[in-house]
Amino acid sequence: MIRPTNVQALAKYRIWLEFDDGVSGEIDLSDVAGSGVFKIWDEPGYFEKVHIAPHRAIAWDDEVELCADSLHLELTSNADGATAPAERLA
Repeated sequence: MIRPTNVQALAKYRIWLEFDDGVSGEIDLSDVAGSGVFKIWDEPGYFEKVHIAPHRAIAWDDEVELCADSLHLELTSNADGATAPAERLA
């Protein structure tokens, strides 16, 4: 099972993500920011609270979680970032 080992918030709703298999890269989440459950990222400083949850999800408190496996797939197979936002949900 591939596990995320590091996540950091970047500007413009992007995150830097690293996995234990050596895969790492930048994920652009701006396509979902500001809508639905992702509206909470509009609160000042909230997006920067990103962390790895105990169950491997990429999370922001208990409000928003993204599936680490989907993000890994996005980094390894979609150089143009074409993964649909719904596929990222935990």
